[in-house]
Amino acid sequence: MRKVAWRLLPVLMLGYFIAFVDRVNVGFAALQMNHAIGLNAAAFGLGGGLFYLTYVLFEIPSNLAMQRVGARLWIARIMVSWGLVSAGTAFIVGPNSFYAMRLLLGAAEAGFFPGVILYLTQWFPAAYRGRIIAVFMVAVPLSSFIGSPLSAALLQLDGLFGLQGWQAMFILEAVPAILLGLASPWLLTNRPQDARWLETEERAWLVGRLEDERRQAGPRASHAKLADVLLDRRVLAAALVYAGASGASQCLSLWQPQIIKSFGLTTTQTGLLNAVPFGVASIAMLWWGKRSDARNERVWHTGMPLALVAASLALVPLAQLSLPFTIALLIIAVACTYVFKGPFWALAADWMPGAAAAAGLAQVNAIGNLAGFVGSAMLGAIREATGSFALALLPIALISAAGCLTLWLVQRNR
Repeated sequence: MRKVAWRLLPVLMLGYFIAFVDRVNVGFAALQMNHAIGLNAAAFGLGGGLFYLTYVLFEIPSNLAMQRVGARLWIARIMVSWGLVSAGTAFIVGPNSFYAMRLLLGAAEAGFFPGVILYLTQWFPAAYRGRIIAVFMVAVPLSSFIGSPLSAALLQLDGLFGLQGWQAMFILEAVPAILLGLASPWLLTNRPQDARWLETEERAWLVGRLEDERRQAGPRASHAKLADVLLDRRVLAAALVYAGASGASQCLSLWQPQIIKSFGLTTTQTGLLNAVPFGVASIAMLWWGKRSDARNERVWHTGMPLALVAASLALVPLAQLSLPFTIALLIIAVACTYVFKGPFWALAADWMPGAAAAAGLAQVNAIGNLAGFVGSAMLGAIREATGSFALALLPIALISAAGCLTLWLVQRNR
């Protein structure tokens, strides 16, 4: 299993790292871009959230296509597509073109994350998934930990190739996605049965163990109809739970640079401070995923972080005049949205074994990410109407609290 992890995880983590940089770098671009093309807070919030609309619409078709085409080629196609679209965002000229490029970016990236989660379940037995998913997903906070000061630095490249700083940032940060996408067919292997880099005995053991788990999942896993999966009570409940963390995570990734800069900091200071919550999250999520596996417990390891997200965001209005207090609450909120993910996705995969997994995991991710669209649009509208970021975060806290309540109700009724 260590050999499998070292072979696959670096490629997948790098891909997800790049994906998140290209998805949320618009939050840093906004420090220059909004003025340059005439975006107010409401328009930026709507455009930022539109990404999730097409991301949701194309999520399930993309995951089903990956099952037919194979992970190597489909993941490569996704990477190249989103890289080209992200680079194209450098040439937007106003709100309408901003909206169009965010919609295209969501469609291009759709299916990458649930596709990788499905891919990992095809390689790693259930006992390993909590820590493996946590290791994979540490790429997300790392992308903001490293990407925040990097994006802030790239914004200073005014005049490069005749471009403004925010335009240069979009183009330069899109190139790695295209290059990794082109290389992925040679770096990934579709199934354990095809892994010539494993010894014969290792390959036979892994294939046998995964087959045993599939058989133990029962007939429902192998004969699930798509409609039944999408309307399954557990799938919908998991989606609502995920929305509680996803909405907060997506909104903070987009808006946190502007929240921090509103205290009168420079762009460089904003980039460095914005990285702090994600650095803490990178360490915490590895520890939390390992703890969940060691105790073989998923529900409380999912629910406790979600409750802390809701509580910390609800307290931001009390801290809005204090930068240190605000940063402390953002550290708690951001870290908990990420430590939540390893145990949650291991729990979701256990709920949806076998044939149900491809559509089920995509459905959970799709509905959950709708919270990113709704939350970002509401945050922008409230910020525009009240001038307060603190008040704008309260609906996100409510979404997180609703997700926590849903998890508690599902567990109580099992």
